[in-house]
Amino acid sequence: MNATPPSPIGSGVAQPLPPPTPSSVAPTFGGRVRAIAYRIGPFVPALVPLAVVVGIVVALVSAALQANILSSVFSFHWNPPANQWGFGVFLVGSLLTAVPALVLSMAVGLGLAIASTTYLPRFLTVWLDPFVDLLAGIPSVVYGIWAYVNLTPYFANDFNPWIHGHLGFVPGLGGKLPSTGGTGLPISIFILTLMALPITTLLIRDSLRSVPKDLWESGLALGATRWEVLRHVALPYSSRGVLSAGLLGFGRAFGETVAVAMLIGGAAVIPTSFFGATDTIAATMFSLLDSARNNSHFLSGLADMGLVLFAITLVVNILGRRLVTSLYASEIAGL
Repeated sequence: MNATPPSPIGSGVAQPLPPPTPSSVAPTFGGRVRAIAYRIGPFVPALVPLAVVVGIVVALVSAALQANILSSVFSFHWNPPANQWGFGVFLVGSLLTAVPALVLSMAVGLGLAIASTTYLPRFLTVWLDPFVDLLAGIPSVVYGIWAYVNLTPYFANDFNPWIHGHLGFVPGLGGKLPSTGGTGLPISIFILTLMALPITTLLIRDSLRSVPKDLWESGLALGATRWEVLRHVALPYSSRGVLSAGLLGFGRAFGETVAVAMLIGGAAVIPTSFFGATDTIAATMFSLLDSARNNSHFLSGLADMGLVLFAITLVVNILGRRLVTSLYASEIAGL
């Protein structure tokens, strides 16, 4: 007598679903459009930053083609009424403010990062670190008005005369003290240092915190002090992060506009004294934009300046970002 096969219902065994049958109905036009939109749609937001950068470059190049950009960069004769657009003087002014500000911000940022990651207890760093990051959120015009109202009298009456009196033997710090009312290079460098400090401190701090704990503990177990482990192990390990902090901090200081325009003095000259007034590329573009509104050739000269400023900051930021990316990639690979 043959046994009847058990019923699949209630047998406790999951039965596979039948394979789907292809639809015999052809997709409508609207369905094809939606399918294409679903495929192309995610690429549109990703291409927006690239489109913005390309648009900026095309606009600057098209406006700058009306003038000779090479002669403008390497010429130091700036006299728009005489059709002389050499803005090399402003390139020098940008370097005279950005480089010292970078050195100071890197020195202070390195000290803050070392204190935060190595010496201070955790409960203090939790409260103190956000204050350094908060400096990055202050608008540049607030820095400028604060320095112009509160700091220029101090620089004019105390800081500049003290430096001139005690370090006058150093070239550039001697001679007759210019009467600038406190504006000029010193206060501009000070403000740029504060504005570049958050990004340098943040990157150096993250680089030091990326050092594996095994390296710290191994060095301490061998009898080295925390300073010796920091100097011989942690800093070499995070050197790329420190270098990227310098590059991005330089880009921040080199391209700053409003605060520098309020404090640097607005003089189209290369200063012969550290206390003199000068101007930068970004500050000059900001100050003269209204004058160029009805003058196409003047606008071309400013476009030349903008193209050079864009190229320098773009290269510096790309190098800094690549170093940060390589640092994080090596950190992930070491996990």
